[in-house]
Amino acid sequence: MLDACAELVDEVGYEGLTTTLLAERAEVAIGSVYQFFPDKRAIVQALTLRTMESYLQRLDARFASDDLTEWWDGVDAAIDEYITMHRTVPGFRTLHFGDVVDLHLLDEQRDNNGVIADQLARVLTERFGLADGPRLRFILEIAVEAADALIKLAFRRQPEGDERVLDEAKALIREYLHRQVKANAAEPDDADDSGSSGESANTDGRAGASAATVAADAG
Repeated sequence: MLDACAELVDEVGYEGLTTTLLAERAEVAIGSVYQFFPDKRAIVQALTLRTMESYLQRLDARFASDDLTEWWDGVDAAIDEYITMHRTVPGFRTLHFGDVVDLHLLDEQRDNNGVIADQLARVLTERFGLADGPRLRFILEIAVEAADALIKLAFRRQPEGDERVLDEAKALIREYLHRQVKANAAEPDDADDSGSSGESANTDGRAGASAATVAADAG
């Protein structure tokens, strides 16, 4: 049923998805759908969780490679896998990690991209020994939000993704993380992110300006 759901959301979108359509595509009785899922949101939530697990498995496989020698190689790999899933995984281009349905689809307490940032922190610290903590997770959440927005822009411009926009997205994220990870290593990690609000605001402004420049150039 999840495979059928992925196909349908690409064809009709989340709003056009119904349990009746799903039952027909999966060739099961409508009662079988409701046996496992109370509504279409629950179906899409299960699909999104499966997609996230697939993404993390892809990252684990890439991070196990000896070709990735530095943490920024891992960041590039994370972006590359995200782009590849846009191109190859049914339903992903429409649903992403669930934000089309609910910003808290993966976790009731966190934004979907915040959940992804936490998972990236896990694999980066395990593979490359970055110092984990609230500050690292905060800057990764900023990076995930920026990358997500620019990758969506690339796929709005061209069905397979505008390579110019994708290249600029990688460069922007790498530059931002280089600067922030270096600063993070030089400063003690606070218990919260309140001390970083000014820096965050400046970074958001630079990221927004960079994204606007990319959009103008691509046009």
